[in-house]
Amino acid sequence: MLRARFIPTLLLKGSGLYKTVKFKNETYIGDPINAVRIFNDKAVDELILLDIDAHSHGRGPNFDLIADITSEAFVPLCYGGGVTTLEQIERLFKLGVEKIAINSAAVGALTLVSEASKIYGNQSIVVGIDVRKSFFGKHERFIKSAQVNTKEDPVDVALRAEHAGAGELMVYSVDRDGTMQGYDIALTRSVAQAVQVPVIACGGAGSLADMIQVIDEGHAASAAAGSLFVFQGKHRAVLITYPEEQALAQAIAHSKSFEQP
Repeated sequence: MLRARFIPTLLLKGSGLYKTVKFKNETYIGDPINAVRIFNDKAVDELILLDIDAHSHGRGPNFDLIADITSEAFVPLCYGGGVTTLEQIERLFKLGVEKIAINSAAVGALTLVSEASKIYGNQSIVVGIDVRKSFFGKHERFIKSAQVNTKEDPVDVALRAEHAGAGELMVYSVDRDGTMQGYDIALTRSVAQAVQVPVIACGGAGSLADMIQVIDEGHAASAAAGSLFVFQGKHRAVLITYPEEQALAQAIAHSKSFEQP
């Protein structure tokens, strides 16, 4: 693997940024414009912006706010939340969003993924798969902020999404979200080994070592993180940051998945 990405994930609610634990217990982080400016300065690989209550409130993307954010973002931006139509997708691309993440809308409606990938290219369409373990320890796909269990196997969902035209899959472990206890390696590996498209692992990063592990052992193409990049110390003080290039290089040097110079 030549270059995986280490991607900050920002959760948008209303006009502010929040962080969750297992998709609950929301903590206010700050202003999205300020966060984007900081990540610009840190030269991040990419940003993921997810509106966490668009679907639950039955609304589409907040285009005015997204326009303000994209005007400040000098790195590739992937947006997800409330996307249900081709018209919305077109408008988001015109605002400067580079990738669209489709989650709840993709359930029973993969035609949207298929149509969008044909028009805009599959590299621009990401399908999000939120996963929790059932009482018996089985991974199952959830939707609508992880409140509704579809009873689907995440691997089956991933295969259908790939077949429909998704160019990338975002596999989000709800059980690990915000815990900073490491990714669900088994979940990530099961999906990554079943599909040919890249997989972004989400949920659980507590260190760069965790991110390297999910790439090495989980076969993820990229690792996304929220708490790791916005909280500092045992008291989880809010401090938006990103590792310096030297720290990234040192972490990568210990990875077996990256090609060494």
